[in-house]
Formats: sequence, C-alpha cells, structure tokens
Amino acid sequence: MVETKTLSPRAATGIPGLDDVLAGGLTRRHVFLLEGEPGSGKTTIALQFLLEGAAKGERTLYVTMSETEAELREGAAARGWDLPPSIQILELVPPEALLDADQRQTLIHASELELGESMERLVKEVERIKPDRIALDSLSELRLLAQSSLRYRRQVLTLKHYFASLGATVLMLDDLTTDTWDRTVHSVAHGVVHLEQLAPAYGAERRRLRVLKYRGTAFRGGFHDFVISAEGVRVFPRLVAIEHKTRFPRDELKSGNPPLDQLLGGGVEAGSSTLVIGPAGTGKSLLALTFVAAAVARGEKAAIFAFDEEIGLLFKRMKAFGIDLEALRKRGDVFVEQVDAAELSPGEFSHRVRAAIDEQGIKTVVIDSLTGYEAAMPEERALVLHLHEVLLYLNRQGVATFVTVAQHGLFGSMQSPVEITYLADTVILLRYFEADGDVRRAMSVVKKRTGAHESTIREYRIADGGLQLGEPLRNLQGVLRGNPLYTGAQTALFDGNRA
Repeated sequence: MVETKTLSPRAATGIPGLDDVLAGGLTRRHVFLLEGEPGSGKTTIALQFLLEGAAKGERTLYVTMSETEAELREGAAARGWDLPPSIQILELVPPEALLDADQRQTLIHASELELGESMERLVKEVERIKPDRIALDSLSELRLLAQSSLRYRRQVLTLKHYFASLGATVLMLDDLTTDTWDRTVHSVAHGVVHLEQLAPAYGAERRRLRVLKYRGTAFRGGFHDFVISAEGVRVFPRLVAIEHKTRFPRDELKSGNPPLDQLLGGGVEAGSSTLVIGPAGTGKSLLALTFVAAAVARGEKAAIFAFDEEIGLLFKRMKAFGIDLEALRKRGDVFVEQVDAAELSPGEFSHRVRAAIDEQGIKTVVIDSLTGYEAAMPEERALVLHLHEVLLYLNRQGVATFVTVAQHGLFGSMQSPVEITYLADTVILLRYFEADGDVRRAMSVVKKRTGAHESTIREYRIADGGLQLGEPLRNLQGVLRGNPLYTGAQTALFDGNRA
C-alpha cells in the first residue's frame, strides 16, 4: 500500500521573512529555481528549507554535484545544525570505474561523466526515499554533463515532470558560473528567486534577493535585504507602509518645555514626523530627547536609534541636562540601540524599527541622525524612498517621530546632505548667529502641517536644565543668515545667554 500523507498547500522555507516574501512558502509539487553567484547564500537557504521539512516529519533529499557530503555536514555543524536522518544526502560523484587506475587518468572533469548514469543514480535514490522535498545543487554541473543547450533543456524538463509525478517540492540551485544568458530553467520553473551580493566601498557586504517569477502567486515584489548569520539566513521584507494602517487618537503631545510648546503652537501631534535640522552643536539631539523624556513622563515608551553618537557618551551628556537615559533604559521605558551604519542595511533597519514598535508598543521614536542613516544606504538615490516608507509606517502606527539632520557649515548659507523637508510634518530649524561678539543660537518652526505655530525666531541657550528659550527676536533681521542687523533702539537678545 502506498503511504499517504496530508501536507500543507505550501512548503514553508523556515527562513524568517522569506515566507512572507513568498506569500507563505513554495507551492507543493513544483520546481523552483534559486540562483545567485557563489557566496550569496544558496546552500544555506536550501539546507534551511530541508530542515524545516524534516521538523514537520517530511522526507527530504539533498542532491549535491559540487560539494561532498562531508563538506555539507561541516557547513551545517558550523551553524549549530545537526542534520537529522530524515535529510538524506546523495553525492553524484564520478563512478568508481572512472577513478580506477587502469583508466590512466589522474583528473576527472564533470564533463567526462555520463549524464544518463548520473540521472539513473538520482532516480534510484528518489524511488527509495520518496522525498517530499528535494534540493538539487547545482545546475551548473548539470549543464556541463549535458554538454549542449538542447540536451540540458530536455533533461531539466524530464526532471520537472518526474518530480511532479512524485509530488515532491524541488529547489534547484544555480551558481551562474557557466552560461549566465541561459534562461532555460526560468521558463520551466514555477518560481525563480534571484540572490545578489553587493560590495560597498566600505563596510560589510550587502545581500538582497528578488522574486523574479512565481506563477499564480501575489508575492512581494522588489528587492529585499537579507543577512547570513551564525543561525542561518534572515530576510527583511521590503517595508510597505500602506499595509500597516491603524486607528489612533491624534492627541497633541507636549515637550514639557512651555516656551518650546508655545513656539510649536502647543506641541506636536501623535502620528506625525518632526525634522530637527541645523549645524553641529546646536542641540538637535537634546531637543528630540526632550520629547522622549516627556513621553516617559506620560507613561509611554520611546525608542532611540543612534547612528552617530556612542551610547555611553550620549547617556553621560544627556544626564548633565537632567535626562537620565541610562536609568530609563534599565527600567524598560526607553529602547536605545547603537546602529553601526557600516554593518546595517536599510531593510534590516526598517525591520528593527518595526520590531520595536510591535513588541514594545513604543509611541515616540528618535532617529539620530539622518547623516548616519544615509551612510547605511548601499545606493544613495534610494535614501528618500526608504525613509519615506519608514516615516509613513511610524505615522500610521500613531508614533511621534523625530529625525535630526546635520547641515554642512556653521554660518551663512548651509546645505543638508539630503533634501527631505517635504517628508516631515513639522520642521524645526536651529541656527547659529553672531551678536555683540558672541556666538548665539536661534530656533524657529518653519513648517507644521498639523496646525498653527509661531512664525517668530527665538533665541535659546543650552543649560544644565536643558533648552531655555527667550522671547522672540523682534529687533533683528538676518538671524537665519547668521549675520543679524539691529533694526530697533534696543536689542531683544536672551539675557540668560550671558549667564
């Protein structure tokens, strides 16, 4: 009697994020192509695919035509995987007759093997095991055995129909080391996943994947970043903010600093983004973290993603202003993460932001700064698109987001590394200006979508208690240019700045 088994309609890959991209996994009884250059992670994905099947009681088979069984097991052991007996490994290596000394050959190339004999061994092993999942590694060796494009295509079609008759889900690997223009399997396979490995000018390599084809399935298109860690492959699906809309009260959130709230027309709105822009040293981080302290005082949780400043230094500096971030972090009120821009891809950063929001219910997020975020981008032209999705996602979750941007220069005309003011709901501009031989600071709100705000420019100082704002600078012109001119009989400078 033939054994029957009830399997789910899709074979989950067991890879975090990849099943999301594939709309649940691979449809059963079909052939899929996983292609990418050597080192892009094909073998690791294939082993995770089989391990997931073995964990669900399925029979699996790994057919290797490039690596030996010992090499595969060593690679799996390096990641802490003990391949169970339900994962069978078949080595399609040269038959013993070809390695006999009487053959007077010292080196056997893959092209010298008989394709028919290799396929016969494969069929016998498949008939014996009757696997539910098969990984075939790799098609490059199969091309060499076929020696012609026509014979190769016929063999792939034969394997496809044979595996389908058995009800097996097959993952074929292609390392793209032979004919990169050969798209035979693309037309034959039910789905195609393409892996890429990028080498930025500095920092770790970046990996991403894209589903080129998946018949009858609404998969997630575009590129998705992924990493290979000690535990295996993790995929970070591209963030699509429109899929994450929630309902929340659009309350007005105050900073706890009355003059600052007055300048902002009462505060900022929940579910809005605020851009704090200015040259180095103007207190951008302090202003953003003032809202973090206020959020904690309201009983909410906040998150800080620090790209530029070392966390220990940030804790020490903010403590001098009356914000004990270290204590708030230990209490679990504030999530603080040091982000290494050289090691992090944009997709992984988006994933970390989402995880913080989903797992901890955070309502205030600070990204400090956009300059560091820009450095994490493998392609600078995509920065605005990535940030747009992150900000829109946070807004739809009812999160108040603060992004700091350091402008180039100190006085006069200054430039930002990236123009994103149109993305923010509120823009706070910080500037230096010179007056009476002193270097002073001025603050203004130049944009607020969610309500009215002061159109004035206020001088402020950074003191032990945090930000201290003065009255509007009524008798000065040219403050935002950095070179003010007196227009009245008396100055309106902030006396506290001389203290």
